[in-house]
Amino acid sequence: MGTWKSRGLRGSTLEDMINYSNEQYREKKLALIQKIPTPITPIAIDKESRHITLAYFDQKSTVDYIGAVQGIPVCFDAKECAVKTFPLQNVHGHQIRFMEAFEGQGGVAFILLHFTAEDEIYYIPFADLHRFWQRMQDGGRKSFTYEEVDKSLRVRAHRDILIHYLEALQMDLERR
Repeated sequence: MGTWKSRGLRGSTLEDMINYSNEQYREKKLALIQKIPTPITPIAIDKESRHITLAYFDQKSTVDYIGAVQGIPVCFDAKECAVKTFPLQNVHGHQIRFMEAFEGQGGVAFILLHFTAEDEIYYIPFADLHRFWQRMQDGGRKSFTYEEVDKSLRVRAHRDILIHYLEALQMDLERR
């Protein structure tokens, strides 16, 4: 398995890389994952071209991705963090509730978190995210640190899959 180099992100975003990886998973019949479009509310529409010229993002989106991996329902969100501390304000209460309900239905929820300064991506299982969230709700810190992340769930590139998160998903499933 190859290492993931920072050059890989030049001219590309985390989301683009995940989308490309999901396409590779689909072609290899390993998974079928779809990007959920961010809901918007149009404010102004150009009558001639019928294009939206002004809109705002609806707050209540669920997660970025949803689908199935070998018959297992999965949903996840992609996040980036420029420092070694991830603020939980970047995850919304309705997302936590959705992920919790999704897992309650037998699915697997997680986030893919790119620590940009370290140029490392981690699979954060919902159980860990929920623990950090609960700590915040109980009056504790409003973030979690790079040091608190399970380093065995680091996501790397593998051949033509830029963000090969299925290995970390498999580890998560084996630990349940």
